[in-house]
Amino acid sequence: MASHGGIKGLLLLLGIVSQVSGSTMTVSVFTVTSKSTVLRWSKYEGALSYRVTASLRNSQVPVVFASFGQNTIMGSVNSLNPNTAYTFRVEALGSNMNMLTDATVDGLTAPDVPTIVMASSKESQSITVEFPTVSGATSYILRTETDDGSFFSEIPVPGSPGTVTNLQPYTDYILSVMSVNSAGRSQPSLPVEAKTVLSAPLFNTSSPSNSSILVKWEPVNHAVLYSLSIIKEGSYSRSPLNTTETQVHLPDLEAGTKYCIKGNAWSPDNIPGDDFTVCQITRSPTPQSIELVVTSTPDAGIVVSWGPSKGAEQYVAMSLTGQNCSSSSNSCILVPLSCGETNTVTVIAINQAGNSAPSYPVQIISFPCPPQPIWVEELVPGNCSVKWSAVPQAEYYTTFIKSDDGIEGMCNSTKLYCQFNCQCGYSYIMSVFAHNHAGPSPPGPLLNHTTLPCCPALTTVSAASWETLMMEWSPVRGADLYETRAVDANEVILCNDTAPRCALSDLNCNSLYSVVVIPCNDISGCNLTCSPQTHETAPCMPVITGVSQINTSSSSVLVSWTSDNTAANYTVSVIGSVGDTHVCHSNGTSCLVSNLPCGSVYEVSTIASTSAGESIPSFTIPLETAPCCPDNLTVSHVTQAMTNVTWSPAIGAQTYIASLSSPRGHAQCHTMETECVMGCITCGNNYTVSLEAISRTGHKAECTYHGFSASDCCPSGIRLYRGSNNTLIVRWRSSSALSQYTAEVTGSSKTHACSPEPGIYTCTVSEIVCGQVYTVVVAPLKPDGSKVQFCNSRLYSVTCVGSNVGLVLYQGKR
Repeated sequence: MASHGGIKGLLLLLGIVSQVSGSTMTVSVFTVTSKSTVLRWSKYEGALSYRVTASLRNSQVPVVFASFGQNTIMGSVNSLNPNTAYTFRVEALGSNMNMLTDATVDGLTAPDVPTIVMASSKESQSITVEFPTVSGATSYILRTETDDGSFFSEIPVPGSPGTVTNLQPYTDYILSVMSVNSAGRSQPSLPVEAKTVLSAPLFNTSSPSNSSILVKWEPVNHAVLYSLSIIKEGSYSRSPLNTTETQVHLPDLEAGTKYCIKGNAWSPDNIPGDDFTVCQITRSPTPQSIELVVTSTPDAGIVVSWGPSKGAEQYVAMSLTGQNCSSSSNSCILVPLSCGETNTVTVIAINQAGNSAPSYPVQIISFPCPPQPIWVEELVPGNCSVKWSAVPQAEYYTTFIKSDDGIEGMCNSTKLYCQFNCQCGYSYIMSVFAHNHAGPSPPGPLLNHTTLPCCPALTTVSAASWETLMMEWSPVRGADLYETRAVDANEVILCNDTAPRCALSDLNCNSLYSVVVIPCNDISGCNLTCSPQTHETAPCMPVITGVSQINTSSSSVLVSWTSDNTAANYTVSVIGSVGDTHVCHSNGTSCLVSNLPCGSVYEVSTIASTSAGESIPSFTIPLETAPCCPDNLTVSHVTQAMTNVTWSPAIGAQTYIASLSSPRGHAQCHTMETECVMGCITCGNNYTVSLEAISRTGHKAECTYHGFSASDCCPSGIRLYRGSNNTLIVRWRSSSALSQYTAEVTGSSKTHACSPEPGIYTCTVSEIVCGQVYTVVVAPLKPDGSKVQFCNSRLYSVTCVGSNVGLVLYQGKR
């Protein structure tokens, strides 16, 4: 039986339950080990004991058995082989040990218990366990714990060796191994003890100088010795070092070189702990071959260059005056650089370890400062000298002279002046540079010298307005300002401007002025020798004394004025709306303007003109012509005694008076509209039609139109009588024997009409239907044959006698 394998760990195994037909008892595997299985079954009614047997899978021969009391439902079967398949049978027994029922289940034991060969620690946080493999095991469990129970861990591993991590340095641990298969795990192996090694010292390094490294670390608990190895970059040799201190100074190293330090701590058991490696570079050597050059582009500064230093990542150049510059190459520029100074410069190399020792200081002298102040002396006209004061450290001077016409000149001198030719009316810009071996000085102040300006050669005087003279002249060299003067018998007018033109304003009209242009500049002053010119101003403004309308029908206007200038010509302007302007000309004091349109509003002004120009226009006088007559007028009857008069709008009119006149009567209306209604009109009478258009200022236009004939009067005494054969007879009276009338009899469905000859006042209408109400209208006819619309209608009801017309009854007017 031992050949069937070892024990495996305590894992639940669910077996396949089978039952005898009609049985209600069940059995299952509760847990297993390498050599035992714990079964669990259900209690069977009437059973006094239970017998458990185990046989190899597919065998009917029991190899072990065990008995249990009637109140037991869980029991263990021992003495089994590891990693072996069994069939377990539980029998419920009666009082005579007869079997009442049974149940079976298949199960598998765990693999055999492993044996630890060795447990060791090479790192402060882990222990490695080695053990032989166990037949039937699919994996293993490493159990780690401390003696005081403060730590417990189980981790699965696929096989040997297995490593436990996350442990504490220099600590004792108890370790055991369990094998695992699908049934469960075996019992733990015999425990072994192992201790983790010391943790590594954590080095902190620095480079105090370019030939040494200082290594420091915190003490490691339980350490009795520290071992260090120093390795130079690019070298395979090691320099070992042992110490019991917590810092080491490493001297005599190569500057700017990287060194790696590896070390570990030793325990009292003389076992090395974890190692730790740190790399440190020494400081770079002091930069050599320092060279200084003065530069002026893009800014004035010192170009510092040096030879490379081993291990340097950055260089910094520093001047005695406080400037510094940095670079990762072998040069940089110190800015700003002041003129006339003596400076010294040092350079340091920088890497991760720190700064190197500064280089030996190198001295340099900068370029000289520019001469200042500079000035110009002109002792003789046309001969100028530029002068300046001496500049320290200057070897010679260069003077640049440029005139405003673009001509440039230059002179070099070791003296403190430079001569040049200067002309009147010219401006000169001068600058002086000092030089030495470092180069020229920065640009100094620019000196602007302007000689006395010349008089303008051509001066034009023109009248810009009635009180303003416009002066224009050719610009002259060197003039910053022009002073223009105009002098007459009473006053002096001044105008100062920088442009070659000036407007002399507020002059007296009709006056003679002496005008002169004086050029000036701020340095040399004004040229007072220029010749004046004489000019006359425009005439004074006329004053209109009267505007009178001579003829209303032709709208002629006479304009009169006063003026002090008898030699002037005058223009009268009568200005209306856009495009409506009328003018007349005169050399006297009045002028007639004709053919002004009706209904217009104008402004009247007068201008005087001479060879000196035109005067300011006179104050305007308003003028309004009489309004126009309406183009169309219509008179129409509203009733027999009332008419409606309408007309088209009239230009310039605000109100209207319409009149109808005849020997038998007169009617009139006053309105702001273009229509009005007038009563008291006699029918059949002829009227004269007139209209008066009135402007807003009271100007009137009398308008006469064609005559108006009032319509014939409506007839009176209208009667309606019954005729024969369903007819009706209409009769009336008339005041005119020449009028023709029409009679209309209108029923519910048809209108019957008749029109007798003039002088006849009766007519008959046929096809009358009795039993209806009829409307009867009798009205005179107009000359065009149309009916007058304003005559009243009458209502009559017609009764029936049988089917014929009966009584005709009057019901009143409509």
